[in-house]
Formats: sequence, C-alpha cells, structure tokens
Amino acid sequence: MTKYVLQSGGIKRQPDLKKKFHKELVKGLGTTPKFVLCNFAQVREDWETKFGGYTDMIAEDLPTGTKPAFELGMPATFVEQCKHADVLYFHGGDNQLLDYWMTKFDLAKLFAGKVVATNSASSFMLASSYWTCDWRECADGFSILPIKFIAHYQSEFGATDPRGPIDWQKAYEDLAAYGDTSLPIHALKEGEFVTIEQ
Repeated sequence: MTKYVLQSGGIKRQPDLKKKFHKELVKGLGTTPKFVLCNFAQVREDWETKFGGYTDMIAEDLPTGTKPAFELGMPATFVEQCKHADVLYFHGGDNQLLDYWMTKFDLAKLFAGKVVATNSASSFMLASSYWTCDWRECADGFSILPIKFIAHYQSEFGATDPRGPIDWQKAYEDLAAYGDTSLPIHALKEGEFVTIEQ
C-alpha cells in the first residue's frame, strides 16, 4: 500500500497542523523512519542550505523516542534512495521546476509501498489537474491520484502581487470545469492536509 499525504503549504504558520502532518507521515513506521527530503521544486543552490532547517522542523514534531534518519534527495541517486526510504518528502516551490526533474522517473514504481508527502506546489504532481497560484491557471499533473488540487486556498498568497489578489472562487470554478469534471477537488487552506491510501 502507498500512502500519499498532500499538504497545502504555509505549514510554518500553522504549528498545530504542522505537528499533525509530520506525525501522520510516520504512523506505523516504528522508531527509526528513513526520510528522503526532495527539494526538486527549488533552485539547486538552495538544496543543502534548506536541508538542515527541514530536518529540524520535522524531527521536532515526531513522537517521543522517534529517531528519524534523513537524506537529501539527489537526481543521480534518487532511484536507489527511494528503495531504502520509508518517507519521500517533497517540499514546495516551483511546480515547473519539479516537473523537470520528476519526468525523468517512473514515479508510480518509485512510490509503491512508500509514504509520499507533498507540500504546496509538489502536491500538484500527484493530481490529475490543479490550479497554480504562481501562474493563476489550471494545468495537468501526473495523474498519480484521481483528484484535482488547489494549494494555499483562501489565503493571502499573492496579496502584494501586481496582478492583484487571487479570486479564489474563480480559481475553484476554473478548476472544476477543467479536464475531467467528475474528479473531486481538494482545495485546502494553509496547513491543511489530506491522506489518500491506495
């Protein structure tokens, strides 16, 4: 069984939900879960810099006695890293940058039997389609899950953008009409997450 845990972003601003999200990732994995942290949605020069902060943020939320191991995901060794990992944790950032890296892999095969955690833009890759705050348009994900997704829903994301604030109702309606109209939409507020097992 593969467990997908999709989070909406803004996790630092929601400490209670952050803790629940991180605890959800290690349920049933024992006291020494192995994480691969994937910063593929971010510019390469930030990967190592952010790694330490991410490991601290996750570790502080885990149950007492849990001693996680963390590796930084790297494209050249990613397939091998996935084989030994319990949790594949994809951070947010630029969905197009993430797509660039992820199209190089057979994701369904790599994800099989793992906990796959996503945050904001990385949640888009799992969906059939999504609405992106950055581009303010609908686009296609990798259809790993039969869902549609909106991150940062009804937040202040883009409030200072020259394009003006996001019209969240229009975003929802646009996504509802895009692609397969029978699919459920997960429009999650910041900090919220949904767990899907298959």
